[in-house]
Amino acid sequence: MNRVPELRGDHLKLRELRAGDHDAFTRILTHPVLTRYLGIDRMNADQAHDAFAQSLAQPHTHPRRKYTLAVCPPDDDTLVGTMGLLVESYGSNAMLTSLVLLPGASAPGRGHEAGRLLMAYGFGHLGLHRIWAGHRSDHHHMPKVMHAAGLRPEATLRQLFRTQGVWHDVTTYATVAPEWKRQATETELAILDATQHLEPA
Repeated sequence: MNRVPELRGDHLKLRELRAGDHDAFTRILTHPVLTRYLGIDRMNADQAHDAFAQSLAQPHTHPRRKYTLAVCPPDDDTLVGTMGLLVESYGSNAMLTSLVLLPGASAPGRGHEAGRLLMAYGFGHLGLHRIWAGHRSDHHHMPKVMHAAGLRPEATLRQLFRTQGVWHDVTTYATVAPEWKRQATETELAILDATQHLEPA
């Protein structure tokens, strides 16, 4: 298996999904508001169940290219959101995906921290050189999240995906390993350095 070790930050932690996360995970994918800005339409219960099963199986794939992790409070294993990374099949690139925090989550306004923890793992253990992310151009809350994660604007991709019967433009952001490491926190550098030669559990 190719499992990610627990990634602990100052206000939250990331861990692999577990079977007990099913209900919270499916709540996200079936929620009309939480799915509003995702690149997929709101799912029904059966579709969300299948998506959870696929995400749960990710550590068993070789090579592993999809990482969908649970966002949890620092001292609690309860899933309060998700954060993902999609490793591209060429170069040393990956895309941050699936950032969602449930209403009432104990880490409000900390989505950027989840991204940064996963970026530290990506630039460390996965040996990535470039990580990028995007958001619907009409999602006006996201630019500050992207900047706080250490990502910088790159381009607008016109009508990249279609949800709710409408085509959406996507604004993209990116950083490269040497640039990101210069502004990483001590906690993030510790994850990066520790995972460079780590054998996941």
